[in-house]
Amino acid sequence: MGDVRADIREFLSSRRARITPDQAGLPAYGGNRRVPGLRREEVAMLAGVSVDYYVRLERGDLAGASESVLDSLARTLQLDEAEREYLFDLARAAGPGRTRAPRPKTTVRPSVLQVLDAIGDAPAWVRNGRHDIIAANRLARALYSPVFDDPRRPVNTTRFAYLNPAAREFWRDYDQNTHDAAAMLRLEAGRNPHDPDLIRLVGELSTQSELFRERWASRDVKFHRSGLKRLHHPVVGDLDLHYESMDLPSEPGLVLNVYTAPAGSASADALKLLASWAATNTAALTADEPTRPTTPASSASSVE
Repeated sequence: MGDVRADIREFLSSRRARITPDQAGLPAYGGNRRVPGLRREEVAMLAGVSVDYYVRLERGDLAGASESVLDSLARTLQLDEAEREYLFDLARAAGPGRTRAPRPKTTVRPSVLQVLDAIGDAPAWVRNGRHDIIAANRLARALYSPVFDDPRRPVNTTRFAYLNPAAREFWRDYDQNTHDAAAMLRLEAGRNPHDPDLIRLVGELSTQSELFRERWASRDVKFHRSGLKRLHHPVVGDLDLHYESMDLPSEPGLVLNVYTAPAGSASADALKLLASWAATNTAALTADEPTRPTTPASSASSVE
């Protein structure tokens, strides 16, 4: 991280390598292509730019590239929505006079904590782009108790996924989860390439996890908006939960996550059981909770 030119070079070359001539609608002559995927001159032709100009772009010089050129590159390389956003973020980071984005927040306003408290029947929490859990209601703390039990702070789902052996049992789709987590961090790195805490987190994961190094090197990026999480909780067993991730416009950079289960399902029953367990284990679930800016009766927690 921090070397935007290298990020551009490796992202563009990796996306080019995965597109075959057939996928691009080009004839393939002979079987001795020296490079996987498209050649640079083929990308240039399809994108409507000169070969010299595309070579310069792929070497990391996206500064000054127009929106139309970036759009053409995105279409030629068949980028999805997340990849397209990442490309534009890299171009902005490479531009002159780039102002650094504010560091991701580590606290939330009291009114946000009150919103979490109001969501009583579903696990709900707020995270930043580094995947630090900033605040959580009681049911979220209960659901993610293995994550909160990890002694490392701040509480971070991606650090837990890669560095805590318990993660393999907690996430039933462990391989997909770790792939998505690294891809989401890569997307955040495009937005905030100079965030020192994100740089430290990526460095920590890279030095301690071979799996993370492999995932990070793939250059994949991904949005995290909605889907299904398949968990195994040590108290209530398996849960299949639908999640929704919503940006908080009043708290730029923070995301509200909410998990739900269909009424009458086994997972809904498991959540009710988990809520009962949480109600009788309040002390354990809030043992590391700092002084709160809300009333003592509130159950959401702010994690510093």
